[in-house]
Amino acid sequence: MAAPRYVLFPGRHHLLTRFQAGCLRRLAGEHGATIVWAVTSANHENTKRNPVPYHRREAAIERFSVVAGLRSMVVPVFDTAPTEQFAEVTLKTVTVATGIVLTPADTVVACSTPQVAALYEQLGFPIAAVEADPALAAPPERPWDVLLRLAGGDESWRDLAHPATIDVFDRYRLTDTVRSVVNDPVVGDEGGLTATRDYRTYVEAFADAAARKWAAVRRYVQPGRIVDIGCGAGAVLELADRDDELHESDLIGVEVARHLYQECVHKKAQGVFRNANVYFYQRNVLGGAVLPDRSVDTTLTFALTHEIWSYGDRRDSLLAFARRIHDHTVPGGVWINSDVCGPGDRRRPVRLTLRTDDGLNPARPRTDLTALPSAEVAAYVSGLSTHARLAQFAVDFAFPFEYDAAGDDVVRIELGPAMDFLTRKDYTDNWLSETREQFCGLDFDDWGTLLAEAGFTIDPASHAFRNDWVIDNRIAPAASLADEHGDRLDWPSTHAILVARRPHNS
Repeated sequence: MAAPRYVLFPGRHHLLTRFQAGCLRRLAGEHGATIVWAVTSANHENTKRNPVPYHRREAAIERFSVVAGLRSMVVPVFDTAPTEQFAEVTLKTVTVATGIVLTPADTVVACSTPQVAALYEQLGFPIAAVEADPALAAPPERPWDVLLRLAGGDESWRDLAHPATIDVFDRYRLTDTVRSVVNDPVVGDEGGLTATRDYRTYVEAFADAAARKWAAVRRYVQPGRIVDIGCGAGAVLELADRDDELHESDLIGVEVARHLYQECVHKKAQGVFRNANVYFYQRNVLGGAVLPDRSVDTTLTFALTHEIWSYGDRRDSLLAFARRIHDHTVPGGVWINSDVCGPGDRRRPVRLTLRTDDGLNPARPRTDLTALPSAEVAAYVSGLSTHARLAQFAVDFAFPFEYDAAGDDVVRIELGPAMDFLTRKDYTDNWLSETREQFCGLDFDDWGTLLAEAGFTIDPASHAFRNDWVIDNRIAPAASLADEHGDRLDWPSTHAILVARRPHNS
């Protein structure tokens, strides 16, 4: 082909290298072809696959282009589900953003990923293999590998990265961000705790429960800087925003899951919040401080701490989290935690009678659910009887327990795992996520000990309670509880509200 007018360079472009500068100058040639940077996953940030936000990537590309003497255009390409039409989607996005129609007659595609390059080859585009060029005597390190050097604390990344990337990373402290996100032991590649969670279901559940949660804790909220950690889609902060007594407060939402964080940002952009001082951060609080020490008047956490226990290092992770909240709380400030809670005698042996007539009773549980699509998992588990569902729960639950048959429909089991099963048995839409979480890891007294160790004092308003709606509508219709002698037992507490205060003199 004649000298190209354009070089299409698709990729995530979190880090730019010195090798790329020389390669792109050669591809642009003496006629100065325009480099079209198609920045993929442009709507993702703060995830292991995409630690750097698009606007910082764009800034580095523009600076790179000036330093390297390249004429560039930068086009954001939002993430899409895996598709064989990736190349077509990218080309159409470029056209929509710039008005330019790239064709094989005037464009070379620069791409070092064989699977992606093949998609453009099928459309007739010539390919420049960049780092994968077989003509290179010694293939250079790919940008992502250089980024992993940075994440691992290897300062030699600066020898390979282009000065434009180094400058932007240093100015905006992105080295710390990248290291925190890439090395996060809890958060997955896509910015969530688990890849099997249906976030649409969670958004709906958060919205339905928000008014009840807010009503239960409002009396303990102190005006000032109010932070909701694990804010979901921002439903509780919406209610705080409507509270006239809090109209001068800063309302801050912190959410680790990308899907939920994006919903918060969308709500703010749509004018849902009246208060001008509403802010959202996509952060994992376990990865480092989000807010300065002694700067927060009220911290709210709803249905969060059991996840920290479950996905982290159990008590150690929860204690680290409590200490971090203590650090950012002003003296006299408060942390209000509403979450599930284990029964006080969770190691007590009990007899659990479970229905066998409300679904199928296969001879043995399945061991292959993780290999199935989520819809098939939900359909299978939903079709099981309550008794059979316990057997499946025992296979999938990340916190092993034992139970023995004591009759056709009766099992001997400890109270803690019994309540873990009964409070989770109906969550079939997110079964493989829910079975990764333990609700009954701590009881109310355990919480008191942990909070005191973190430096808090426990307000007398703190209390354990039983969610009678769950008991009456979910548990009691399918199960009954008795002691080892067969005498009927009341259902135990299922939740707790903990009001923890940082002493004024601390």
